Amino acid sequence: MFFGGHSVPPPHCHTTLAFGGAKRNGAAVQQYDDHITLITPDAPLATRTHGGRAKCLQRLVRLNLPVPQTLALSFQTVRRIAAGEMPSAELLLGPFKPSAILCVRPSSEDPDWGGPGAVLNIGMNDARYVELADRIGREAAAKLYLRFVQSYAIHVARLDAEAFDDVSDEPVTGLKQALAAYEDETEEEFPQDPGRQLGEVLRSMARAWEGTTARLLRQAKGAPANAGLGLVVQEMALGLGEGECGSGVMQLVNSQTGARQITGRYLSQSQGREALRGGVDALFLERDPRGPSLEELAPEAFAQLKAHTVLMREKLREEMQAEFTIENGRLYLLDGVRVARNARAAVAIAVALAEDGIIPREEALMRVEPRALNELLHRQVDPEAARDVLARGIAASPGAASGRIVFNATEAQASESRREPCILVRRETSSEDIRGMHAAVGVLTERGGMTSHAAVIGRGMGKPCVVGASSIQFHMRRKQLVFPKGRVVKAGDWITIDGTHGEVLAGDTPLLEPARDEALATLMGWADETRDIAVRANADTPADAEMARSFKAQGIGLCRTEHMFFEADRLTVMREMIFADSGEDRAAALELLLPMQRADFIHLFRIMQGQPVCIRLFDPPLHEFLPTDRSGMRELAEALDLPLSDVTRRVEALGEYNPMLGMRGVRLGITVPEIYEMQARAIFEATVEASREGDPVVPEIMIPLVSARREVELVKTRVDAVAAAVRNETGKSFTYRLGVMVETPRAALRAGEIAPLVSFLSFGTNDLTQMTYGLSRDDAGRFMSDYVQQGVYPEDPFHTLDTDGVGELLKIGAERGRRARPDLVLSICGEHGGNPESIAFCRSAGFDYVSCSPFRVPVARLAAAQLAVRERTGQVSEI
Repeated sequence: MFFGGHSVPPPHCHTTLAFGGAKRNGAAVQQYDDHITLITPDAPLATRTHGGRAKCLQRLVRLNLPVPQTLALSFQTVRRIAAGEMPSAELLLGPFKPSAILCVRPSSEDPDWGGPGAVLNIGMNDARYVELADRIGREAAAKLYLRFVQSYAIHVARLDAEAFDDVSDEPVTGLKQALAAYEDETEEEFPQDPGRQLGEVLRSMARAWEGTTARLLRQAKGAPANAGLGLVVQEMALGLGEGECGSGVMQLVNSQTGARQITGRYLSQSQGREALRGGVDALFLERDPRGPSLEELAPEAFAQLKAHTVLMREKLREEMQAEFTIENGRLYLLDGVRVARNARAAVAIAVALAEDGIIPREEALMRVEPRALNELLHRQVDPEAARDVLARGIAASPGAASGRIVFNATEAQASESRREPCILVRRETSSEDIRGMHAAVGVLTERGGMTSHAAVIGRGMGKPCVVGASSIQFHMRRKQLVFPKGRVVKAGDWITIDGTHGEVLAGDTPLLEPARDEALATLMGWADETRDIAVRANADTPADAEMARSFKAQGIGLCRTEHMFFEADRLTVMREMIFADSGEDRAAALELLLPMQRADFIHLFRIMQGQPVCIRLFDPPLHEFLPTDRSGMRELAEALDLPLSDVTRRVEALGEYNPMLGMRGVRLGITVPEIYEMQARAIFEATVEASREGDPVVPEIMIPLVSARREVELVKTRVDAVAAAVRNETGKSFTYRLGVMVETPRAALRAGEIAPLVSFLSFGTNDLTQMTYGLSRDDAGRFMSDYVQQGVYPEDPFHTLDTDGVGELLKIGAERGRRARPDLVLSICGEHGGNPESIAFCRSAGFDYVSCSPFRVPVARLAAAQLAVRERTGQVSEI
């Protein structure tokens, strides 16, 4: 029986013939319920039952490639072995020659989930050592035996590696010492029976997979808790003999760039040395004047290897790396694995396979993970560089940057003027930090989450940002940071922030430059031909708009006008308006801002070249434009020629207990109407001017923080009046679209009342999430990880759209709005707009477009294309 240790198979067990359809060495191969089977072209193997390696080896066998005899153990078999039920040695060894040397390799469903390391040279014992010594020499035979003894001792018998520290480097002597050390540690001789050796190796690997640490590691990589492991037992081609012998790997592309290039390595046992290329671990396969190559040492085997690798690419529809051995000039393929690749290479490989007609374009789109594009669009920490991690926070904006620490916006601007890169460090950022964020190469904050001010602005600027680094002590007055292990970094010291992984690193860490190449442009072109939902960009400045254009955004979905008021010349005028005592005085102050705003909008419209631009009217509370410390108030008093006491009282009067729910957005536009009137005039005058030189501009004006129909009526009346005035003054006709930014639950619920007054509803999911949950997006980072870990929320709702709660409000708003006005345009413009999961929701809910930060536009374009492919053709199966 199979799990009884007997060699006779049960009646229902059938016999599978060996490789090539004939018995191998006179022995038939036994098979039990498809769980242990010889890998043949028609063997019942599947990735979901035996793992990816076993299935790939079967594909190589089907291509009639020279694969050594291999036995596959299913997930179920490995689980039984881990539980103590071991197949008989006769069943496991039956397919192989009595003298065969074996190896065992893991075969998980997804190679990224890892697994225990391979164990080689199983079957080496004293008798086999003597036989091999006569054929290949004592030293070569001793090396094989010694490697197996050490590997078995450490990974199977679980002995300390230090027990073999004193083993000699000379193989024959070292072997004797290793065997003696094993016997001393275990109080028994090294196992000589190949069946026992193989059984113990299988048991060790099976139990290692079932261990808690291994399970947690693979779950962190996305594996389910019950993920299975298969094992493959393969006869080894030793690559030892009198003719050309050796081993290596070959692939047809560069793993870093995806360019067509034969790379790999070959260790010639005959030559006894490796030939290095360029000082890296890539050995000569093709002819090279700097040293011997496989092509010279074994030209026939090299030609076969190259042809086999090309065939694997064509038939397996993937760039593959061939692991091979050459024994006396004869080639054996031990394995074929998917070529390791970074994001840049993944794009290039997918595009090349499609252009060569090996896969369709739709499948090429599906083979690139949208979020992986961040690696191509931003600088990244060199994966080969040492990482001295000081602390971790929330990865709020991807990319990496190194610079000297500065603690305020003024220092950041001074550093930029000296052309010295700097990292802006703040407890949390606010609107007054905008200039400093522009000047810095990256931002680090103590507080905040994925939708905090620093995170949103950082993503918009394309600057790396780590927020919520609460494990760091921020001493702002002393201008120093104290990290968890007591390390202190002060102003002027160098640090590196990795916004992709949320890490703060010590020093000036090596970085890799972005890689926006032709392959990426080709892939994105295919994505645009395929997707059926538009993608716009959130852009607040002309620089943002230029970036949006370069990333092929289909317009601007959110322009936050308040960011235009923080330049030094505008900030003073803005403060004069805030301190004005009457509507006339406010209008006079705003009259100075009008030409500045008009120039901003003209520039924006011209950059977008006729594409839609959605401008959100003024949103933040006025106190954000006022100083918070005494020195700042003193400077303001001097600038306005007012007593310091008047300035202090005014600042205090504008203070609110909860400003984000106070006098802001449409509430400010109704109570201080001069602001919205000035902005509307600037938009319309810019529309007339920009339309003189190109396509007519049709601006979109968005009212923020609406919660009632009457608010829209009041603002619409004033905006319409300004539009009529500008038409009369200029003699030019133009159109515009008015819309509402749905940020309050009430606006979503009453969308049916609001929709008849507007052309569009754009859901601001940052504030809508905040108000739906009753959470502060700036403070939630302190406890959100605990909530997610304990299952309170499945994900951070500020990072991944809550399709159940917030999503229900979106659906209600969309349905009621479209019922009242069928041609209503729907979109989201919060930071969720760039997430693939959010795009899927919006697409299914019938939204017209999503809008996100410029650097997230390519991610959104690819994600939208993948959704369209899945709907039309179903999920493209993986290799």
